[in-house]
Amino acid sequence: MDLGIRGKKAIVCASSKGLGRGCAIALAEAGVDLVVNGRNAELLARTAREIREKFGVEVIEIAGDVSKPEVQKALLAACPDPDILVNNNGGPPLRDFRELDRAKILEGVTQNMVTPIELIQAVIDGMAKRGFGRIVNITSLSVYVPIPGLDLSSGARAGLTSFLAGVARTVIDRNVTINSLLPGKLDTDRLRGPHEAGTPEDPAAAAARKARISADVPAKRLGTPEEFGQICAFLCSVHAGYLTGQNIPVDGGLYVSAF
Repeated sequence: MDLGIRGKKAIVCASSKGLGRGCAIALAEAGVDLVVNGRNAELLARTAREIREKFGVEVIEIAGDVSKPEVQKALLAACPDPDILVNNNGGPPLRDFRELDRAKILEGVTQNMVTPIELIQAVIDGMAKRGFGRIVNITSLSVYVPIPGLDLSSGARAGLTSFLAGVARTVIDRNVTINSLLPGKLDTDRLRGPHEAGTPEDPAAAAARKARISADVPAKRLGTPEEFGQICAFLCSVHAGYLTGQNIPVDGGLYVSAF
């Protein structure tokens, strides 16, 4: 399917690896020029180079933590009039809520609620004026399914979900959509556990790990960043202009609900 977005420009946050990288690759495959971002400058440069070489699109790298104002400023300077914004950021680590102090709570809310709102504020009016905009927020299935220890992540992302539900309805008439993707168990570094970036995993150990983690998933496997990215790219396409304010689990059927 031709997504109809060739030549458009996208900012994809936290896109040096994992789900953000999957989204960047899918958008590049559709012909979108990119501004990519990540905290590890070396890993980010590698991802940007691979995307340029494979798809021939323009890729600008902005290294740093997207929750920092100076990094947001650099992203917007590199792409002041984006057609597409993919909000993504790492979540707070697994931690008993009793261990959280005010500073940690505010940091988590800043990373996973305030930061995407700030970026949306910066780009949404320009999108509306030009008559095209696609905003996709990568949140978490934990917005729907509580996970003890990820309370801060879940709370911040749920706050973002509620905050944007009303905003989404105010710009759909100018062909700007806001939707969220809620990843379940996808095969990323977060599920792999602590390891040095780029280190290979023993194939047998990897197979055992994936089988154990995906045992309760109806699909009986982990999702991949690549297929997640393709869903994101569709939400960014010209074909998704009548879809807004939605929260779409990408979880292999793990979240059980008829509605």
